Amino acid sequence: MQREPFVVRDCALVAMATGRKAQTLKELRDQLREVEEVSIYHHFWGRLLQPQFDEPEYNNDFAAWVFHHLHHQELAERLSVVNPTEFPSMDAVRDELVEIVERELDESEWVAYLRADRAFHFVKSQIVVFDTGIVLDTPESLRDAVHKMSSGNIFYHFIDARRRTPMGKDDFSAWLEGYGERYRGLIESLGSIDPYFSSLEEIRNILEEIFSRHLGEES
Repeated sequence: MQREPFVVRDCALVAMATGRKAQTLKELRDQLREVEEVSIYHHFWGRLLQPQFDEPEYNNDFAAWVFHHLHHQELAERLSVVNPTEFPSMDAVRDELVEIVERELDESEWVAYLRADRAFHFVKSQIVVFDTGIVLDTPESLRDAVHKMSSGNIFYHFIDARRRTPMGKDDFSAWLEGYGERYRGLIESLGSIDPYFSSLEEIRNILEEIFSRHLGEES
């Protein structure tokens, strides 16, 4: 049976202003309700492809802004634990963020008077995909190639793929399923990875270990 090869692609995110901003918690809540879903996605996942000069304290831009510019640590921590992989869509993530902010506004009257020292600017991004010219014919070749993959390769095939594939799977798993049950254990190991709290380099290292463990035994 002839199977389609795995075509390795790279990507970059082009950030664009939405024209929306917030200076207070009420404004943040109101803008969260109306902003495009792609903006919510950018503020959770876009950071992975942005250069990091130090270890970020919070895992999404909303939590970081609340901490650094609204100076509300407890709320920042509550926003930071929102893991988008645990929700069926970014709209569901949006609902969770709005609920957290509304609860804080209801329970703490003083936060309504907080004004950030710098506004939160809502950004959206468009993904630009590049053909690398790399084509892999077997799972074993995928094992050998993963440690050479760039951050853009990992983001495109393991993060952004979840928006593109019908079942919300990464591209590696979707491709391996074409081999039937032979690689079921590998697919399950890939499915157990939570990419949200890791850098792309850390995700690549995890993938390399998993591919080596499963495919090394069969090669």
